[in-house]
Amino acid sequence: MAQLSFKNRIAFNYIITTGLLILVVFFTIYAIVKHSVYSHIDEGINVEIQNHLKEIKVTNGTVILVDKEEWEEREHNTVDVNPVFVQFLDTNKRITEKSPNLNTAVLVFHDSVEDYELFDTKIGNNIIRQVQVPLIIKSKNIGYLMIAMSLTSSRMVLNNLFEIMCLAFPVILLLLFFIARFFAGRSIKPINAITNTSRSITRDNLKTRIPLPKTKDELYTLSETINSLLNRIEDAIEREKQFTSDASHELRTPLTVIKGTLEVLIRKQRDSKEYEEKVNFCIAEVDHLNRLVDQLLLMARSENKNDNIKYESVYLNALILDVLTLNSEKINHKKINMKFEAEADYYIHSDNYLVLTILRNIISNAIKYTSEAGEISISLTRQEDQIRCTVTDNGIGIDQEDLETIFNPFYRSKSSEHPEIKGTGLGLSIVKRIADLLSITFKVNSDKGKGTTVILDFKQPMKTLS
Repeated sequence: MAQLSFKNRIAFNYIITTGLLILVVFFTIYAIVKHSVYSHIDEGINVEIQNHLKEIKVTNGTVILVDKEEWEEREHNTVDVNPVFVQFLDTNKRITEKSPNLNTAVLVFHDSVEDYELFDTKIGNNIIRQVQVPLIIKSKNIGYLMIAMSLTSSRMVLNNLFEIMCLAFPVILLLLFFIARFFAGRSIKPINAITNTSRSITRDNLKTRIPLPKTKDELYTLSETINSLLNRIEDAIEREKQFTSDASHELRTPLTVIKGTLEVLIRKQRDSKEYEEKVNFCIAEVDHLNRLVDQLLLMARSENKNDNIKYESVYLNALILDVLTLNSEKINHKKINMKFEAEADYYIHSDNYLVLTILRNIISNAIKYTSEAGEISISLTRQEDQIRCTVTDNGIGIDQEDLETIFNPFYRSKSSEHPEIKGTGLGLSIVKRIADLLSITFKVNSDKGKGTTVILDFKQPMKTLS
């Protein structure tokens, strides 16, 4: 069996539920009508019992009608819509009197039926409702009164009602199916719009968005959620394209420089000093290329949120001193006045390698963008439940308009104005991503021409040693 469409499934489920409800309603209506019909007939039979008990007398143990002429003239002469049949029996179950409308027929006495119990039976081909009443005179049973009423017309009404319901049921279900299908089709139009729009969205066409329904219902929420997802996907792909473009450019530049230098170097014979100078230049470019690849790999690692972070006790004071030692040659070369102050020994619970990477990038930037004989101050302090690391320099600073974009990969602010300052533009981007990964608050304050202050707030202090 082929799978039904969503629209048809809605209609099908609707008519199943409605069909069950209609069955219950039809059954209830039929039961009420049947109960009403039988109650009316039973009530009529009980009235007949009382009337006929008043019209008899007993002489010498024999049942005699008080007014036989009236008996013969009453409704018992004819077969009406619901005729009443009356029959008297003696103690031996022999007929002593019966209503003229029975003609040659007789009411059959049922020994298995209790006295005064109403039950259905037949007289000829006609269904009747019958009761058997004992005639008790002075605590002595002298015979039986049997009264019956025809059920033919009532059964015909009930049968007609049943047939009408049986015919109406499938017609109603079929009609409800098409009605439900029509309204289901209208209800899922937004879903069709979502489907058609989604089909038109490709990697090269991410601008299209799903139109929002006028009613703010579940479909509105679905459409809004999908649009939000598309926005994030578009932003991610655009960042990926930009990153790929920038990375390829940054990787190509040192390779082009190395290739050009080597090509120039082999065009003619040169002295050893010139060879040494060009080789050292190429080595420097290779080192730059290595740093760039390392930073790209580190950035890729920071993108993976599921990557296992190796949490351990990290001694911040020692990490900062290690970074200063690694950069001591640059510090001495530029004659920078380096200050490091810590109120105590500070430990945090984090990833030692990633925290070291953050500190290396920040301090390296401070050294890189600080002029000769400049000053850099590093401090560790406690701020309530956080440990704050502050790195301040009096270097070239950053324009206020650039503070929002310095975290983008390969963005280098206005450093292009200083060609002597080399870099990849990945440092702060890596710092920001790792800081977010480790839940470290990262702020940058800067004034152009005055210097820059970087603040790191570590939120997971373990202990302080005085």
